[in-house]
Amino acid sequence: FDPSCDLDAAVASVAYGKLLNAGQTCIAPDYLMVPRGQGAAVAAKFAVAMAKLYPRLGDNPDYTAIVSERHHRRLSDMVAEARDSGADITEINPADETLGVSDRKMAPVLVRNAGDNLRLMREEIFGPVLPIVEYGTVDEAIDHVNRGERPLALYWFGSDSANRQRVMRETVAGGVTINDCMLHLVQERQPFGGVGESGTGAYHGEWGFRTFSKEKPIFIQSKLS
Repeated sequence: FDPSCDLDAAVASVAYGKLLNAGQTCIAPDYLMVPRGQGAAVAAKFAVAMAKLYPRLGDNPDYTAIVSERHHRRLSDMVAEARDSGADITEINPADETLGVSDRKMAPVLVRNAGDNLRLMREEIFGPVLPIVEYGTVDEAIDHVNRGERPLALYWFGSDSANRQRVMRETVAGGVTINDCMLHLVQERQPFGGVGESGTGAYHGEWGFRTFSKEKPIFIQSKLS
């Protein structure tokens, strides 16, 4: 989030993008960067936005289960490690339901003040756990992004065109959506794919045709060669 962004609109978008399929999509936001001092306010707004999307979790077919018990344990272990390290953990469970491991439903969790050494800051989360990272300057935010593996997706929210251009120019990502989440994936006239650790190649339209096609080179020896 840039300091110029509309917090309510941005949080609503991130809540949808993060919690679609309970965070189990390849382009779900893995962490959220906010200006220093706004972490608590953003967490509160996220809880409100989430409750509007999913007022109930356990019996809600729109809020899906974690794909396996093994992955459910992995996510729970990540949250436990963060809690043990002193990070601030907020579980969002609007109806205060009891969610068992057997049904693999997991309430969304916000994590603030998480150390960079924690698993949830080093690995792709792939679930409804969202670290909130506060930054002081745009330089700090850019440096944080660039210290990690190159992401499949990057989302920027704001109205400051100079800051937007800096982030676009000085970071590397497979694709970008500005002032929303995920929508670059469905643009048929733009390539979709990763870069570096997030993948190689792209598809959609001509890019997909070339990616999934094999050109056959043919050489004919002539008398003059």
